[in-house]
Amino acid sequence: MSASSSLDGESTHVYSREYAVSLDTQDTLKQTRDQFLIPSKAQLKAKSLPEVDANASSDASIYLCGNSLGLQPRLVSTRMQQYFTTWATQGVFGHFKPLAESPLPTWLDADTRASECIAPIVGALPSEVAVMETLTANLHLLLSAFYKPDINGRHKIIIESQAFPSDHFAAESQILHHDLSPEASLITIEAASQPQPPLSTSHVLSVIKEHGPTTAIILLPGIQFYTGQFLDIPTITAAAHQAGIFVIWDLAHAVGNVPLQLHDWNVDAAVWCSYKYLNAGPGAAGGLFVHENNGQVTTRGSGKKIFTNRLSGWWGSDKSSRFAMDNKFVPIPGAAGFQLSNPSILDITSLTASLEIFALAGGIAPLRTKSLKLTSHLEKLLLNMPALKEGLFEIITPKELESRGAQLSLKLKEGLLDRVMEGLEERGVVVDERRPDVIRVAPAPLYNTFTDCWDFVDAFGEALGDALRK
Repeated sequence: MSASSSLDGESTHVYSREYAVSLDTQDTLKQTRDQFLIPSKAQLKAKSLPEVDANASSDASIYLCGNSLGLQPRLVSTRMQQYFTTWATQGVFGHFKPLAESPLPTWLDADTRASECIAPIVGALPSEVAVMETLTANLHLLLSAFYKPDINGRHKIIIESQAFPSDHFAAESQILHHDLSPEASLITIEAASQPQPPLSTSHVLSVIKEHGPTTAIILLPGIQFYTGQFLDIPTITAAAHQAGIFVIWDLAHAVGNVPLQLHDWNVDAAVWCSYKYLNAGPGAAGGLFVHENNGQVTTRGSGKKIFTNRLSGWWGSDKSSRFAMDNKFVPIPGAAGFQLSNPSILDITSLTASLEIFALAGGIAPLRTKSLKLTSHLEKLLLNMPALKEGLFEIITPKELESRGAQLSLKLKEGLLDRVMEGLEERGVVVDERRPDVIRVAPAPLYNTFTDCWDFVDAFGEALGDALRK
């Protein structure tokens, strides 16, 4: 049965490709798709750079993988060339000398501009955010500052049992760094049943209640990478605070995807990467949030500066005295005081170019509205597939709109993953897999369409059919 046929009695029109096209026509954000470079199907099959260039104008691929790597904004190459021109013509003066008619800040001020751009995306004050390092490096910086374990008091770190491996490694290594035992100090929140269902908020709160008096840190994902579940950040944060626990959120799959209000939710600290929904490019600099309550710098009567001790570097020191080279560390108040080295201008240029498109779209709110519609339409098409009724796959992402972002995770019947992924790739469909049997599909509202969703479901049905025949 094709994606345009109905199993539930609803008009077959809503399952048709024509209906998807009509939804795209009505989309008030459809212009943002043109701001991105979408690989063609022929380009994805190319084996050389000349071949890639030769196939630039052929049919666009069905790219639903923004949860893994966002597409390149067209503006990135423009801003990069402006940066290269500045470097080529100004050399070291590019750090301090502004150029008229250039949209780029001086390199000395690039980190400040980046903070101003990212702050509305995460619901923070500009002083509470810094674009710096990478996600796990930033996580270690936060833990080094705020994890002060006492084996006779608070020494535990709570994470989920299916945490992204790098988060698990970071938490475990910090415990070992303090000469403690992960067996005693690392608490994992186990799902109520297997295979892994969404984590209920009540279950998370019960673990907080059980371990509260001996827990120093709780580290959880804003959106769980495997299931796509959007956790209740404000409720969990409030419960942790009531138990005296410092809260860190890994927002890798949440930033640029769902609305966040980190300041108003009183989140203690957070980290994220910028290459998924933020479209800054592979391995680009990540981000760090430190609530203003935790980043204060005060002065005693003696003139001594009082602040949370942290692993320090010169770029986190007061900007007015940074180049005095007097070896007196006075941190910038807020997240900027956690910076180590001068940031990669390449990374910041790429990220802020992408954030210009977020601003063009009107910010996160309208993008979330479109995202809910896109993912709901994808879900509707998937629920109408005969393969679902036949048990060939199930959707393990929560049904509730407020409990998910753009991503739907499809758990395939055992043994189908490799053959289905091969079939999708042959059809120019880009999604990603998480073994042993999950496909993650994420329509990003900046560049994906309702037609993309229809085309994916159609190709997915064909790939399932081919996999069964093989």
